[in-house]
Amino acid sequence: MSDQLTHSAEGVVDQAQNQGNDPVFQEEQAHLSELYQVLLELRDKLTEDLDSNHFGAAQDLIDMSEEVALNFNGYDEALETYAAIETLNSVIDAYNLYHDANVDKLRRVALLLAQPYFAKVTLEMRPGQPPRDVYIGAAGITDENRRPLVVDWRSPVAETYYNQEMGRTSYQVNGRTRTVNLTLRRQFDITRDKLNGYFDTTIAIEDSLLLAALSRHHSEKLQAITATIQREQNEVVRHEDVPALLVNGIAGSGKTSVLLQRIAFLLYRERENLTPDQVWLFTPNRVFENYIDTVLPSMGEANPRIFTWRAFLAAQGAGERDLGVDTPVETLRKLEAAVPVVDLEPDDLRGIAYEGVTLLTAPQVRSSVDRCARFCKDSGFGIGPRFTTLVKDALSEKLEKRFAQMARNEELQEEIASMDIEQQIEAFGQTVATDDDKDLEALARQLVEMRFGAARQEIENLSWLRFDRIALRLLSQSSVNATEWLYLRLLFSGAGDEAARYVMVDEAQDYTEAQLLVLARYFSRAHFMLLGDENQAIYEGTASFARIAEIFRASHGSVDECRLLTSYRSSPEITALFTSLLDSRDQLKLTSVQRAGVEPVVQEFDDTDAYLNALRSAVASPVEGLRAVVAESDARVRWLAKQLGDTVQVVDKNTHLPAEGTVLIPLRIAKGLEFDHAIIPDAQEEVYPDTPLARRRLYTALSRAMHRVTVFAQGAMTPLLAAPQQSA
Repeated sequence: MSDQLTHSAEGVVDQAQNQGNDPVFQEEQAHLSELYQVLLELRDKLTEDLDSNHFGAAQDLIDMSEEVALNFNGYDEALETYAAIETLNSVIDAYNLYHDANVDKLRRVALLLAQPYFAKVTLEMRPGQPPRDVYIGAAGITDENRRPLVVDWRSPVAETYYNQEMGRTSYQVNGRTRTVNLTLRRQFDITRDKLNGYFDTTIAIEDSLLLAALSRHHSEKLQAITATIQREQNEVVRHEDVPALLVNGIAGSGKTSVLLQRIAFLLYRERENLTPDQVWLFTPNRVFENYIDTVLPSMGEANPRIFTWRAFLAAQGAGERDLGVDTPVETLRKLEAAVPVVDLEPDDLRGIAYEGVTLLTAPQVRSSVDRCARFCKDSGFGIGPRFTTLVKDALSEKLEKRFAQMARNEELQEEIASMDIEQQIEAFGQTVATDDDKDLEALARQLVEMRFGAARQEIENLSWLRFDRIALRLLSQSSVNATEWLYLRLLFSGAGDEAARYVMVDEAQDYTEAQLLVLARYFSRAHFMLLGDENQAIYEGTASFARIAEIFRASHGSVDECRLLTSYRSSPEITALFTSLLDSRDQLKLTSVQRAGVEPVVQEFDDTDAYLNALRSAVASPVEGLRAVVAESDARVRWLAKQLGDTVQVVDKNTHLPAEGTVLIPLRIAKGLEFDHAIIPDAQEEVYPDTPLARRRLYTALSRAMHRVTVFAQGAMTPLLAAPQQSA
């Protein structure tokens, strides 16, 4: 049957014209229409059920609560009362579970109504048994008998689609390999209940949905690639859970999309015990963060915790300091060596105060610190996390005694005794009896807790240690940056966020060894996924992929490495241009799946007026989608902004990308983004000399382009490019 079908993106049009004569098309449209009707009925039933259940549950709970007699006068009566309350609580829990399950199912139905599925595989599960059709979509849904109507793309059986292997193939279920025979791999182009076309495909280069998707123009938001995940991408998305996964991919290989699909896959696979707030995602800047923020919601998943390096440091209380991006790794190693044997001085410590009230004095803190330090050093532990834990326990014990002392204070008890009814309700939430001395002391203890209980967190946060002073002394420096400060705190505390399960780092090649050491220690219990392109390391002093692997091998035990060698973003002509900057051995491994496009325009100008006229003409020409003038530095952006005026929109770190038009953007922000047409306005030798760093910067700038690239040089063209070619 597949020989009747076209494997090109234009095949959708061909099928639309011939669908009346195609029995397969008619059969698939009938199946789609039938399923869509089921989805509509499910939506209406769930909506009605939620509305009626909400009202019914509320009335049931009112009736049940009125029947509960609160009687604590005797032992038996109290037991009956507690049993009635427990029954009421269990009914509430059951209603909540039922409600939540229906809300989740309604969410999946709503997601599928936009596109019920995008693929189908026909599998012979066992020899001699009839083949089974499996429809694959963005979410899974079952009928009233729990039979799958659509399976989630992340389900084990869906791997047979992404394997792109006809015939004998396999997938993993609960750690076991199941082998099946794939007899049909069909892709669909569907809009709601309308089948636009279908394709029977076998290998990546024939992936018609992929080719159709790649032919589209840029959108202001990154799109999910669920329907078009290719085999090498799927190997990363479904990679086994390992302590650290390092992914090195060429420009346009879909690294960020793969990262987000991986997050969605993990949330699905571990949906019983993993929540989005246990996943941390590090992005290069706010523009990029805005660019990706709709991908996971479009797949029915909530976004994880998203941070830039600056925002991460600010969340740790170090945001007002110099970020310390250039911190030498030797500085952190010096701290590692010095902390275990450090002698903490009186001025290294401070008391615990809250709301202007000193709860523990500095001498009280010092006595606990000195005692715990002696014990740890005598025991061979040295100063570090165990020492810090002992001090926190000692200070917490002192704080509890301090609270008890404050509760016995006569002035506080008199304050409570003199409260009128409104003041009592404001302080305790109810009226209270103050006649009995024991009751009065208990109320005073409660009031102390409400006013000063948060001081416990001051102890947990190690606010009794003056890290600035300790760091200045250990490093013999006049100032301490955010990276040094946070690393020193980690050496004392042992770890940062212990609830984090997964940490994803995009553009990993832009991180220094010092930054990576901080992340590895802060998230010592989490599994890492680090993605990047070693050829896009546009800053001096960042860690090589070899060093990244070494750092996480030392901190997390093992590192798995993957490569992504296929470009899906750029046309073959653009891919050939930016890969020409790579080592010849690497060039042989790289491919592009795009159709042939427009040859790059590469021109140099000796005259400034001619250069500016050509640039203004290029900016003023019609554009489909979004065009970007990618300047090498912020200084060049400012100069070009004056020359181009209102014909471009200048993008800074807080800008949301438009869907179309022309933007002027510095290379550091353009990283990770893509544009229909990229103009490189400063490709002269003085800006991009023949150095490894300039080579990586030019590679990064050129690879932002999807369909067209224009390269201008104001003066002699960079020697990194071949002889200038004049192309329209």
